[in-house]
Amino acid sequence: MQAIWSKQKFCEYANLYQKTLLNDVLPFWQRFSIDMDYGGYFTCLDRQGKIYDTDKFIWLQCRQVWTFSMLYNKFEKRDEWLNIAKHGADFLKKYGMDAGGNWYFSLNRQGQPLVAPYNIFSDCFAAMAFGQYFIATNEEYACDIALNTYRNILSRKANPKGVFSKAVHGTRPMISLSLPMILANLTLELKSILSDQEINETVETCVADILGLFLDKNSKLLYENVAPDGSHLNTFEGRLINPGHGIEAMWFLMDIGKRREDYRLINECVDIMLHILEFGWDNKYGGIFYFGDAKGNPPQQLEWDQKLWWVHLETLVALLKGYSFTKRDECLSWFERTHEYTWSHFPDPQNGEWFGYLNRQGEVLLSLKGGKWKGCFHLPRALLLCSEEFNLLSKQDDTRFTI
Repeated sequence: MQAIWSKQKFCEYANLYQKTLLNDVLPFWQRFSIDMDYGGYFTCLDRQGKIYDTDKFIWLQCRQVWTFSMLYNKFEKRDEWLNIAKHGADFLKKYGMDAGGNWYFSLNRQGQPLVAPYNIFSDCFAAMAFGQYFIATNEEYACDIALNTYRNILSRKANPKGVFSKAVHGTRPMISLSLPMILANLTLELKSILSDQEINETVETCVADILGLFLDKNSKLLYENVAPDGSHLNTFEGRLINPGHGIEAMWFLMDIGKRREDYRLINECVDIMLHILEFGWDNKYGGIFYFGDAKGNPPQQLEWDQKLWWVHLETLVALLKGYSFTKRDECLSWFERTHEYTWSHFPDPQNGEWFGYLNRQGEVLLSLKGGKWKGCFHLPRALLLCSEEFNLLSKQDDTRFTI
């Protein structure tokens, strides 16, 4: 079926995404997540916003600081948003790091550490958070935290888990897509406090690693784990495909391509994104699988066929950026298909915010709105980014696009 996109339709979609962000999603977190007694945020919230666990997971705390700082910086300078960001930044500054500047994985409600700094992604989101918070406040301590944390991440790249790694050294060495992927985004996030030379050197390495090591040139799939030379390991981990990660990584690289006006890179990323989407799409029930095996074997993850909120949201961002940068019709066609599935399954019209976890058939599997892994990040970020892209598209000279 042919779909026609007019300027009016772009405007309507921009309004839908923006109004959902402002009137549905943000009010949920503003109302239910702020811990007024001990600082920071509650993230374990049920369908109605009731708190069911008070532990504080560092990367979710950081993501919420980033979200409200980013909205203050990019959308509107609302004091309420800056105050919410400050509420989390103060808590994290006081309790979030060990003596060596490494970020814990989790704290109890009062801020006492529960889980040691085994996970470098706590550090990654802390650098993002304080980088945005510095832009909002010009507080030098925030800049120092962001820079020191970023430098620490780079120093740990070769061995991100350090003493906390469970793997026996030397038997089956593997590297993971996750770190170069997030560094590609994090480095651009910190462009206001890094030198152009450092940005360029780091993102060049990220692009080279992602496309040179993790990309399989034949299938155009991004493998989650490979040997250090980029070869594939015929194991559960070595065959693992995470469609959401691969697609999200592609819009990170598209942003790099846009920064350096490298449209060959952008088009390559669009090609890869579309191949991953074809691989990950559930042709029977719709939506995108959480995990897959590159050779079609049974995945190790029992949750492989679940449909997750963040996977679909990052796909919407990637598809819309792909279309905006290249005007390739297949991006818009896939966007409409993914949008229809996402908006008909994840939003909760009764209580606000979105569900995060569906079964393969698209039924709500967990009715929580926040937990150990889901917080105030993917949804508001995607809603804002998509609304921005739609607004840009609505102002372009082309009045009509057909797919």
